[in-house]
Amino acid sequence: MLPLTAMNELSIRNVPRLVIGAPQGRSGKTTFTLGLLRAFARQGIVVQPFKKGPDYIDASWHTTAAGNTCRNLDSFFMRKQEICSSVSNHSFGKSITIIEGAMGLYDGLDLQGSSSTAEIAKVTQSPVLLVVDATRMTRSIAAIVMGYQHFDPDVKIVGVVLNKVARARHEKIAREAIEEFCKIPVVGAIPKDINLRIPDRHLGLVTKGEIDETDNLLDYFADVIIEHVDLNRIMSLAQSAPELPQFGESLVPNLAKYAAKNRGMKPKIGVIQDSAFSFYYPENLEALRDSGADLVPINSLSDSQLPGDLDGLYIGGGFPEVFAAELEENKPLRLEIRRAGEKGLPIYAECGGLMYLGRSIRTSSHNFEMVGLLPLDTQMENKPQGHGYTIMEAIPDQPWFTENMEIKGHEFHNSRVINLAPYLKFGFKVKRGFGIDGQHDGICYKNVFAAYNHIHALGCPEWAERMVKLATNFSQTKWAQDEKVAGQ
Repeated sequence: MLPLTAMNELSIRNVPRLVIGAPQGRSGKTTFTLGLLRAFARQGIVVQPFKKGPDYIDASWHTTAAGNTCRNLDSFFMRKQEICSSVSNHSFGKSITIIEGAMGLYDGLDLQGSSSTAEIAKVTQSPVLLVVDATRMTRSIAAIVMGYQHFDPDVKIVGVVLNKVARARHEKIAREAIEEFCKIPVVGAIPKDINLRIPDRHLGLVTKGEIDETDNLLDYFADVIIEHVDLNRIMSLAQSAPELPQFGESLVPNLAKYAAKNRGMKPKIGVIQDSAFSFYYPENLEALRDSGADLVPINSLSDSQLPGDLDGLYIGGGFPEVFAAELEENKPLRLEIRRAGEKGLPIYAECGGLMYLGRSIRTSSHNFEMVGLLPLDTQMENKPQGHGYTIMEAIPDQPWFTENMEIKGHEFHNSRVINLAPYLKFGFKVKRGFGIDGQHDGICYKNVFAAYNHIHALGCPEWAERMVKLATNFSQTKWAQDEKVAGQ
């Protein structure tokens, strides 16, 4: 009999899992995945969702559909160790793990398909379930599936879901062709349905008023999946997955060790997390806690003041331009943030957070006042100003990142910085991406670092340690000043 520790390690690595892929984007894999997650959850099956790529919005939908926090997997800024560790750690105790891909199965950054859904499938050795848009095709679908089967022998496609099927005869011919020529099962055939889609307005944030509507939509997706897809067969395919591979120890440092060295202090870091600012990777928040921080939630729309004794502030991305009027209206909080920043409070801001810290957000018809801590304005444009993966190099003389360190991340912003004060310093040199001006990103002002670049803690673990260190130093300085005043 295996020792208990060996049995636990085996159970962690033995994860029933599937990657949901497609020949191309807009094939219906996201609506299928959401319906599948909700269908399993409604049946009492504990399912762990993952999303390939850096996307925040799809991941938030996955979380709502499954009832468990979705995690992102991205081979651009995560190593194999971190990817497999994330899958094993967060799948422990779950019945099935579903990893939704992005774009076409083999679409990546280069000829080798790096950072593709297929690469995630290979790294995790996960079977692939292919969602195929069957519009205007019958027997030809088998040729497409066969091409995907043989394109990369290391990618194991184990089943097909037909989407947008016209009628019974359409399904019959396509199903028989795939099962005869490709030798894999068709586990579902979803009929054409104009309601089986996510309305465009749901690609933004889901406000409190839309929560009931969101659940109704997810339940409808689940109803369709339960009626037209063989869930038992999907579970069986997931259970055919081999043990998760091992790639040695994770290169992410044990942040808890840093917390233990932190003289027992737990700096208080505020996190602005609400409808306007919702783009946070759970790993980033966990990394701050593991480094010793006490996180305090802040609502930029309803809170009139910052929490007392704050030692740091984290402002993520989101859609501040959508809520610009409400942000402008909450003047007391904006003034508090500005005063705190001027006093040296460490503030880390990403994309939407950068926009919020500026003087204003300008749209085609309005000019909304923001915090005013950074001497700049942001102008909204009709198309992305920066979109895709990034590589940044840390510039000397800033405390947030080691000098010349390479930071991998991503950006997606429709705003651009204008009226930037010439005396401001930058913290990043852009090696890939656009950032603020095509050459730089990461505005440094006192203890503020504000960038369009988004980072993931598994790809940049130093970030959390540095932020907690800055917050700890600020806290110690604050206490020293208070003691000096008390002694006078």
